Amino acid sequence: MSRTSLTRYLIEEQHAGRINADLRQLIAVVARACTSISIAVSKGALGGVLGEAGTGNVQGEAQKKLDVISNEILLEANAWGGHLAACASEEMDHCQPVPDTYPRGDFLLLFDPLDGSSNIDVNVSVGTIFSVLRCPPGTEQPSDASFLQPGTAQVAAGYCIYGPSTQMVLTVGHGTHAFTLDREKGEFVLTTPDMQIPADTQEFAINMSNQRHWEAPMQGYVQDLLAGKEG
Repeated sequence: MSRTSLTRYLIEEQHAGRINADLRQLIAVVARACTSISIAVSKGALGGVLGEAGTGNVQGEAQKKLDVISNEILLEANAWGGHLAACASEEMDHCQPVPDTYPRGDFLLLFDPLDGSSNIDVNVSVGTIFSVLRCPPGTEQPSDASFLQPGTAQVAAGYCIYGPSTQMVLTVGHGTHAFTLDREKGEFVLTTPDMQIPADTQEFAINMSNQRHWEAPMQGYVQDLLAGKEG
């Protein structure tokens, strides 16, 4: 039995009335952009894409070359399709509306083009994080304020990990599913449907160097994890 491709999954979600054609095509474009980023990441030093870009982002972080490359890949891939009203990125000071030369859609796309890029020089997995919102009704020109919506307003969200394999984890509001990139075919294939967080586990990972900045609920949660079953 053949596996389900991301394309087939999205079409089936559209036929079931859970997403519309524009959202389906938008997610497909994001997936293609992630495939291009995966190729750039996998080349590493051979592609001349490692090291600092000599610029900083809005958070004051030094940008890596791959930060800038990944950001441009996502912007260019999504500019002309007619599905978006604007994009917002960790690598940009403000949102970027779709140019007037292209048709404008009803969705807003937010992304961190390459999370964890500070580790790229030591060959640690990195990833793209994205979220899709609807542009507020009556908005003629999207602004930063257009993106300030609660998480419950998301119509799709996901991330793509670039590691030993490239995996996209996606939800459109009806379960969370993982798709693995088949490099030979150049398409994502459903490999873990209906992902769930395990009730029990033997390990957890978090950046403890930021502990002093955590809110009290996060502090308490991590302490409970450290205490284990007997805590």
